[in-house]
Amino acid sequence: MQDWSVKELSSLLKEKKTSSVEITTDYLASIKKKNPEINAFITVDENRSIAQAKLADERIQKGEGDTLTGVPIAQKDIFCAEDWLTTCGSKMLHNFIAPYDATVVKKFNEAGAVNLGKTNMDEFAMGSSNETSFFGAVKNPWDLSRVPGGSSGGSAAAIASRMCPGATATDTGGSIRQPASLCGLTGLKPTYGLVSRYGMIAFASSLDQAGPMAKSSEDCAMMLNVMAGFDPKDSTSIDHKKEDYTKNIDQPIKGLKIGLPKEYFAEGLDGDVAKLIEAAINQFKKLGATIVDVSLPNTNLSIPVYYVLAPAEASSNLSRYDGVRYGYRTSQYDDLMDMYSKTRQEGFGEEVKRRILIGTYVLSAGYYDAYYLKAQQIRHLISEDFKKAFQSCDVIMGPTAPSTAFKANEKIDDPVTMYLQDIYTIATNLAGLPGMSIPAGFVNKLPVGLQIIGNYFDEARMLNVAHQFQKATDWHKAMPEGALS
Repeated sequence: MQDWSVKELSSLLKEKKTSSVEITTDYLASIKKKNPEINAFITVDENRSIAQAKLADERIQKGEGDTLTGVPIAQKDIFCAEDWLTTCGSKMLHNFIAPYDATVVKKFNEAGAVNLGKTNMDEFAMGSSNETSFFGAVKNPWDLSRVPGGSSGGSAAAIASRMCPGATATDTGGSIRQPASLCGLTGLKPTYGLVSRYGMIAFASSLDQAGPMAKSSEDCAMMLNVMAGFDPKDSTSIDHKKEDYTKNIDQPIKGLKIGLPKEYFAEGLDGDVAKLIEAAINQFKKLGATIVDVSLPNTNLSIPVYYVLAPAEASSNLSRYDGVRYGYRTSQYDDLMDMYSKTRQEGFGEEVKRRILIGTYVLSAGYYDAYYLKAQQIRHLISEDFKKAFQSCDVIMGPTAPSTAFKANEKIDDPVTMYLQDIYTIATNLAGLPGMSIPAGFVNKLPVGLQIIGNYFDEARMLNVAHQFQKATDWHKAMPEGALS
């Protein structure tokens, strides 16, 4: 049962061949057995999950079920969920019980999906390896000595180890696509503004975007149908016409123009990873696609731009955590300023403090024009690069990450090297474009992801392209050894 896809579970529930209680109980047993070693979940509430499953079964019996009614879904612990512990992977929020549901969580609840629990993550979504969480590092199910990627590594590891069929995730600079690549999954970052950010704890407000993660593009399409939609509670939400992302997923892709940026195949890309990406491109040729050479000349500037803008926004967003209103507060202090200082010093981890300091610096008087304003100007140039590229192609493809999953503790003490893991993903966030990663093969038994980048609000085409590839290959069906034991 644990290897069933979201689509398969939906069909079986609709046909009443199984029950949500039975499915949920099976996944909860899997979590209880595997999570102590993998550490993919921070919070699990069996009674609450089973109660949701019973309600879902009642809806199905009455003929009132939706597509995802009764299907268990895990929620990244960056989304507020009413009466659930919501930590964002930080000591600062280690005791915070959310008083309301994030819009994404609310939409899944309304659809009748079952919340299996809250997944582990890099603290405040800052990290590329899921090693910065206050609740401990997450392990990659393909090799427990390696990282699952971040910041949505908990969601990725939970799906890969078959503790859940699908999960929500967020992507600020690659945090859906990179862990999807490293764990052999399909992960989609939608166009900025397509999915509500209300109730999603903010890291960098102009970059953060929620999206689905699952085993296949078909599953992601079903989840995106629930997640997408205008939300008046979110000032960054875009009133885009509602779509059914499964409607044209089976259409052939003959005549599709695939843009290959030369910058994505330059120095820094692992040779074996490059070969697999080339093989995947050849598969698309067999499906009738044509290849177009494109250029994204400002790609090399995306990381320095990101690490000016994202910390600047984080510095502002995280200023609210002062020990006064909610969350962690230091136990001993002399006065108000001492309480502020000690609370933040003790409550934040090293990576979060590093980014707050960088962000405060670039926003300070005398440096704003030199760093922050200049970064915003280059961000515009990066967007223009994509705009020009899409004049000659339908989608852009390349590697998701420069290598397979690396060893735990290998890069944690070298922030710059760690930041380079997102070299191929950050530019899409800066431009607000949709991007996704799909499994494309293995190097030394470790998954490799192919990245697909679309034009604004072109998620349906991307999911169609990915689905046609997954119909012709079996990479997305592979699972780590022992995942079902």
